[in-house]
Amino acid sequence: MKQITTILLLLLFLSSCKNDKKQKTKNTKDIKQNEFAIIIHGGAGTILKKNMTPEKEKAYQQKLEEAIKAGYSILKKGGSSTKAVEASIHIMENSPLFNAGKGAVFTNAETNEMDASIMEGKTLNAGAVAGVKTVKNPISAAIQVMNNSNHVLLSGIGADNFAKEKGLEIMDPSYFYTEKRFKSLQRIKDKEKTQLDHDEKSTFYDTDIKDSKFGTVGCVALDKKGNITAGTSTGGMTNKRWNRIGDSPIIGAGTYANNATCGVSSTGWGEYFIRGVVAHDIAAQMEYKNVSLKEATNDVIQNKLTNLGGTGGIIALDKNGNMSFEFNTAGMYRASMNDKGELIVKIYKE
Repeated sequence: MKQITTILLLLLFLSSCKNDKKQKTKNTKDIKQNEFAIIIHGGAGTILKKNMTPEKEKAYQQKLEEAIKAGYSILKKGGSSTKAVEASIHIMENSPLFNAGKGAVFTNAETNEMDASIMEGKTLNAGAVAGVKTVKNPISAAIQVMNNSNHVLLSGIGADNFAKEKGLEIMDPSYFYTEKRFKSLQRIKDKEKTQLDHDEKSTFYDTDIKDSKFGTVGCVALDKKGNITAGTSTGGMTNKRWNRIGDSPIIGAGTYANNATCGVSSTGWGEYFIRGVVAHDIAAQMEYKNVSLKEATNDVIQNKLTNLGGTGGIIALDKNGNMSFEFNTAGMYRASMNDKGELIVKIYKE
C-alpha cells in the first residue's frame, strides 16, 4: 500500500511539473513586449545590394523612415492604429518609389488600376477597393468602405465614384504616370509576356536597378489601447489584363487583423497568397495551434507558400507587440519602431 501511495505521489508531482512548464511557456509568450508598435513594408523581391546604387538605396531608406515616423507619431500621442496605418501608407502611396498610388505600375491597356484594403482587429471590420483609377490614396478609400458603407469590397468605377462621393482627393489618371513604370511596361509588352512587378524573371527590364523588383506597400500598427490594424496598397501586376485583381484587397490573403492574435500585411505573387489565404493562416495558427507569431509566420511563408511555388513575404505584429518580417525572396523593403522609439530600416536579407 505504501508503495502504491509513493507511485501516485510521484505521478502527481510529474504532472504538476509538466503543467507548470506549460504555464511558464504560455506566460512567456503572453509577456507584453511593446505598449505600442508599428511596422511597414514597401515590397519584397529580388533586391540585391550589388545592384543598388548608393543614391537609390538612400532614397528608399529615407522614404521608409519618413513613412514609419508618420504613423509612429500618431501612436505615441495615443492615436488609433487605423490612423497610424493610413498616415504611413499615404507617404508610400505618394512616392513614385513604390508600386502603389503615384508609383503604380501600368496595365496592358496602359492604365493604372490600384487596389487596397484595411482591417481592424478589435471588431474584425474591414474595407477594400480594387481597380480604382482616380483615387490619390486608395488606402483612404478602403477605410471609407469600412466605416461608411455596408460592404467590404468595392471595385472599378463604382469604387472611384464612392471615393469621390466621400470627399476623397480625386486625381486625373495622368497623375499616376511615371516614365520608369511606363517604359517597363513597353519592354514587357515587346516580349508579349505578363510579368509580376516583384518577379525576378522580369527584373531584366528594370533600367534603374537590374535584377531587382519591388512594389506593394503595407503597414501594421498596435496602439496604446491594444487595437491592431493592418493595411495594404498596390498597383498590382505590370501588364495585367482583364481587370486582374491580386491579394492586396482580399481580406485574409493580403490583409488580416485580429486583436486576439495578430495583424498581417502581405506582398508578393498575389495569386499564391490568395490560394494560401496567407494572412489569415498566420492568425489561425496562432489561435488554434497556440504557437508564437514567429513560428506561424515562418511556417506559412517558408514552408506552405514556398511549397506552393509562391514568392514574397509578410510583415506581422501580434497583440503583445512582437514583430515578424518573413520573406522567401532576396530582400524586402521594411522598417519598424517600438514604444521606445527604436527605429530599424532594412532592405536586404541579413
